Amino acid sequence: MITDVNYRCSFRFAHAIEPEYAFCSLCASQGPESAATMRRMAVNAARDVTESNPSTLREATQPDLLTIVAIAIAATVIADFIHEGVGHGGMCAAAGGQPLALSTVHFECSADTRLVAAGGTLANLIFGALFWVTARAVKQNASWRYFFWLLMTFNLFEAGGYFLFSGIGNIGDWAAVVAGWQPAWAWRVGLTALGTVTYFFLCVPLCLGELRPFLGRDRKIRVQRARRLTLVPYFTSGILSCVAGALNPVGPLLILISAAAASFGGHSGLAWMWNLLYGPRIPSSELQMPEIKRSGGWIVAAVILAIVFIAGLGPGVKFHSG
Repeated sequence: MITDVNYRCSFRFAHAIEPEYAFCSLCASQGPESAATMRRMAVNAARDVTESNPSTLREATQPDLLTIVAIAIAATVIADFIHEGVGHGGMCAAAGGQPLALSTVHFECSADTRLVAAGGTLANLIFGALFWVTARAVKQNASWRYFFWLLMTFNLFEAGGYFLFSGIGNIGDWAAVVAGWQPAWAWRVGLTALGTVTYFFLCVPLCLGELRPFLGRDRKIRVQRARRLTLVPYFTSGILSCVAGALNPVGPLLILISAAAASFGGHSGLAWMWNLLYGPRIPSSELQMPEIKRSGGWIVAAVILAIVFIAGLGPGVKFHSG
């Protein structure tokens, strides 16, 4: 009976301090073989507790910076093509028009209709929802889940941002969609309200909530990790978009109203949404992903995509003469 009590007390104590020092009293009353066996059991138990708690491991680690940049480059290129090529280009084909030119900041179609103008944002909404479902289906691979999370975030932020941008500034895709509709002020107010609700009350909370599996459970640590996982892709995407947009064949105005507006403006939620993690309002996630580690594959793919994006799509590709 006394032996059993000594065992339980020593085993519980081993979880609180280093296992090597947890068995002094027990070793005095047991033989050397029993003490060695119980010491091994305590070490294994302590290791199991640590490995089952990802937030503990993350206190001393950070997601790899170069891999985050690489994933952000890949997501930027794909999201841009979804808006310009799939969205505007797909609606151009659906309207019976001919594609004339494609760059990172514009798409020209022989059929200049409201549907073509709306196509980019509609594609962003559809693909944003698809990437949301895909990201949630990835449970083990942190890099791929983060990639799909960024694609979801970029697409949803661009969709909500275009409503807001067109309503406030009366420029951009949705200004073209509502052009000529009366009363004009009411349509602009409606777009602004739609953009505000979509961006700030739907997209930002949704995307921040889906980021939680990468953050751990400690309140201070998850804010630090969130800053890296949001600010790095924000600046990476903005710089890449503006560099490629500077080569567009239309003119420098498109750098401001398309490249900078869609990236630094449309993705601006990434620059500040991590502040919402302060306090208990947004709880941690039960699912915690492993760390994002250095990946040569992602880095090589990002270099190739960045070259194609800047040197290929930046100056534009012509399909037909207008």
